[in-house]
Amino acid sequence: MAHPGIGVGTWAWGNQLLWGYEPAADGVLEATFRQAAASGLGLFDTADSYGTGRYNGRSEMLLGRFALALPPQERAGLCLATKLAPFPWRLGRHGFDRAVAASEQRLGGRIDRVQLHWSTSRYAPWQELPLLDGLADQVSSGRIAELGLSNVGPRRLRWLHAYLHSRGVRICSLQVQLSLLCREPLRPGGVAEACRELGIELIAYSPLALGLLARRDPLVDRPASGPRRWLFGRLGPGLEPLLALMAEVAQGRQAPLAAVALNWCRAHGAMPIPGLRRPDQVAVAAAALRWQLSPEERQALDQTAAAVPGGMPANPFQSA
Repeated sequence: MAHPGIGVGTWAWGNQLLWGYEPAADGVLEATFRQAAASGLGLFDTADSYGTGRYNGRSEMLLGRFALALPPQERAGLCLATKLAPFPWRLGRHGFDRAVAASEQRLGGRIDRVQLHWSTSRYAPWQELPLLDGLADQVSSGRIAELGLSNVGPRRLRWLHAYLHSRGVRICSLQVQLSLLCREPLRPGGVAEACRELGIELIAYSPLALGLLARRDPLVDRPASGPRRWLFGRLGPGLEPLLALMAEVAQGRQAPLAAVALNWCRAHGAMPIPGLRRPDQVAVAAAALRWQLSPEERQALDQTAAAVPGGMPANPFQSA
């Protein structure tokens, strides 16, 4: 099986609440972007809801600005993918029209892939299909090249695939939370299996479990406040066997811990999109592209991860 590449998540670009974003970091973020683009990390994932408070939309704006600064031939080799949120006031087939135009402007005049940020099938099933029809119209018209989904379960994925196929529109990708601490997509009958059958690219967001899988001792230098502190405190004590095995694999490859977590996703057929904010993090992701887990290493990691008590909180918007 060919292993997928690695992309870049930009949730932290503009997010003060969880990641402590400040505009003073924009120069480092641009250096991060440039190094990622030069290193073959060609998919950049953002969303129109990324950016907290007065920085709402900042992620798209920064990504668009950085991409426009590249030579045209380099920009042409990238995929800028954004997600549009099905907020309650976005209704009907034209409910995303203004959002598409705003995202397009922030991204420098071009969206390569548009994705529904989450499914509304659990709480407003009547809202979802008209919105998706509107996004499919954008693809059919040629305004946007590709259509993707996010936070959609296997049953809904198969239904939506059949519907959009009847319209002649392909679902290019599906992104879900997937990591050694969130393995639900890999269960028999899960979305990983559905994606393989339907020819849909599987994308793993939060592949490092908000940083838990990127450090040898997650209880040291815990985040000072916020949800990550709570998560590290809840899951950190039970991670020792898994982190020890990851460290053993990493040592054998002369690689950092995070590279093992990323390659575990790739070994299961998913493209990880870790959040990258510094050039040294890009170097880790780029280096991970140069090697792969053996089947035996993947199996050992699977078994050890399955014994970890608890796991990442499920996304409440994930559909069945």
